[in-house]
Amino acid sequence: MTRKLFGTDGVRGRANTFPMTAEMALRLGAAAGRFFRTDGRNGHRVVIGKDTRLSGYMIENALTAGLTSTGMNVLLLGPVPTPAVGYLTRSMRADLGIMISASHNPAHDNGIKFFGPDGFKLSDEAEAEIERMVGGEIAPVRPENIGRAKRIDDGLGRYVEYAKTTFPARGQLSGMKVVIDCANGAAYKAAPQVLWELGAEVVPVGVSPNGLNINEACGSTFTRTAAEAVVAHGADLGIALDGDADRVMILDERGHVADGDQIMALLAARWAEAQKLRGGALVATVMSNLGLERFLAARGLRLERTAVGDRYVVERMRQGGYNLGGEQSGHIVMTDYATTGDGLIAGLQFLAAMAETGRPASELVRQFETVPQMLRNVRYAPGAEPLAQDRVRQAIAAAEARINGTGRILIRKSGTEPLIRVMAECEDEALLTEIVEEIVSAVEAAS
Repeated sequence: MTRKLFGTDGVRGRANTFPMTAEMALRLGAAAGRFFRTDGRNGHRVVIGKDTRLSGYMIENALTAGLTSTGMNVLLLGPVPTPAVGYLTRSMRADLGIMISASHNPAHDNGIKFFGPDGFKLSDEAEAEIERMVGGEIAPVRPENIGRAKRIDDGLGRYVEYAKTTFPARGQLSGMKVVIDCANGAAYKAAPQVLWELGAEVVPVGVSPNGLNINEACGSTFTRTAAEAVVAHGADLGIALDGDADRVMILDERGHVADGDQIMALLAARWAEAQKLRGGALVATVMSNLGLERFLAARGLRLERTAVGDRYVVERMRQGGYNLGGEQSGHIVMTDYATTGDGLIAGLQFLAAMAETGRPASELVRQFETVPQMLRNVRYAPGAEPLAQDRVRQAIAAAEARINGTGRILIRKSGTEPLIRVMAECEDEALLTEIVEEIVSAVEAAS
């Protein structure tokens, strides 16, 4: 079945417009409830977390109404990171977990992500079935079987305690000054608290959410704010999270940024040396830099590439028994610790490397020389299919002929926004710029 509601990371869109309306959230909740409550019992439960967007209240209430109408008991966590929902779904023996968030998107967007009872995101097949049910009749339960809703006040505390256990048992962060940029998002309480309890001197940034400022000039997609704070406070490290804290960027003491590729390279090398890297491989997407692949090969390790989207990284990890993967954008998936990307725990692993090696962040953030890479995003009009146009196909073919095996070209539609992502890598930077501009021009003309 072709999915129209679900993208690469749940259902997402502009709040109060299709599909992110209260009515659709209610139907999604009811469909998900019917999908998981198959035996008629009333003991089924679902945990719901959210980030700090204003529209989260509306969607949370609508989902709760839909779920309880089909007999599911709802446990409301309030603002918590996405990985906390994955962890607590499994920890609380829930049948389903839901995170209300549009991740790194602006405040006017929102989204709904579903987790199964094992804490991992639902499969494409499960999402397709829920979408099918949304389009049909969803029978409510009898009045005496309506579910209950309850606030869980200690959900955040449970996650905080768990996150601390992923840091070396005898390690501590005393003497370290850490900037933590929470993007005015879901980790605004949890992340500073974890770092402080581990002994760090914490400089919090982006911890004053007002419902409308999530990801605004802060966080992992706008690292300048964290970089300026690192330099101004003389910090040892900066950790920049996105709105739901499943992504991270690391900043060294000079404010220089390490993206997901560099973080994964560090962890892969350390884990391989400690014989902790399962399968001798790292799983990453087609967007990861060619330099990462060369770095791993030089150490006898493999790079397993997947389609873009952390869900596909996790699926490949589970299929192959790998325990480390992620995306250049900052999703770092460590299945020894979490069922999805966890920016805070990835930051703790970087801090552990600093503490154990005694080396400054500036010596750890650059594990390999990147191959010059350029990424341009082209927005297209609703209903347009620019990649199907002859002029775009011809421009891509011409670019591939010019690059002639000396690099890579990747053109794809975003799974969360109406964007065409044009990415290329090439040692010749002048050629790289030319071919990207030619493709972008063709896409713009067809959009």
